[in-house]
Amino acid sequence: MREHDLYERYESSFDGADTKQRMGKRGKRTADDAEPTRRGRMTEAEKLRVSRLREDQLSSADTPEDGDRWSTWGDAEQGPKPHPSWLVTELAAVDRELGIVKTGKEADVFLLERAMGEKACLLAAKRYRSNDHRMFHRDAGYLEGRRMRKSREMRAIQNRTAFGRNLIAEQWAVAEFAALARLWQIGAPVPYPVQRSGTELLLEFIGDDEGNAAPRLAQTRPDEDELLDLWRQLVAMLMTLAEAGLTHGDLSAFNLMVHEGRLIMIDLPQVVDLVANPRGVEFLDRDVRNIAGWFAARGLPPEIGDPSALVATLLDVAGMA
Repeated sequence: MREHDLYERYESSFDGADTKQRMGKRGKRTADDAEPTRRGRMTEAEKLRVSRLREDQLSSADTPEDGDRWSTWGDAEQGPKPHPSWLVTELAAVDRELGIVKTGKEADVFLLERAMGEKACLLAAKRYRSNDHRMFHRDAGYLEGRRMRKSREMRAIQNRTAFGRNLIAEQWAVAEFAALARLWQIGAPVPYPVQRSGTELLLEFIGDDEGNAAPRLAQTRPDEDELLDLWRQLVAMLMTLAEAGLTHGDLSAFNLMVHEGRLIMIDLPQVVDLVANPRGVEFLDRDVRNIAGWFAARGLPPEIGDPSALVATLLDVAGMA
């Protein structure tokens, strides 16, 4: 039922009230002529009741029978073109949640199926929290170089008000989506960024068709040849970022995935601009030493995995040597 119809029904109870008052001077009222118990404008409580009734009706009407929600593709910021052929972009598609993939201090990742008829794809739904209970890991350092235009928003972020924490969560989502889109377009091995809506990112799911996520690098036990191949992939990946003037910002064996022998970088909300961020070189150096340490602990020869030499190479590629 439309809100307009609800208002009409409510106000119809007062129809004829003025006429009956005028008739009262000329004759007696019957039981049918009794005045309504209320008259005039709707109270705030009644407006709220009508509004809630309308929301409940719309909510039930807008939920597909075979899913959790309709596709949000049409209302979201969309990933770079051309869109992959596997992606379901029909507006009438249905989203269905299949379970949780990973929980984290900043965001949780869920497995989502988007389907339209016989066509379907698996997506990773990454949902940032407003960090009411836990602060983003050293977010002040990562936010260097990212300035917001409105002073009110900057004050809210600096004071960590509820509004400011929500802004930080959305700022991370915006930053990660932009970074993924940029890196995807230059050929970096990252998940395709499907869309962003508020603090939710939908990303290409890295795993098999059954919904099993690919392992993190930290979960793998590569042999000597595999370790060397993964290191070479890592160096190529870091050079691609350096050419774009970026470094991951929090690189470790836990935010690299290995899918069918291919190394894929994930978790990029804190991606650091090497030039704009005054601590850019510091973050780059830390990224390299963290991940080089993992490879060294698994037997990579030090002359191959020398972190100082790699940092120097990356700075040269970035034009900062």
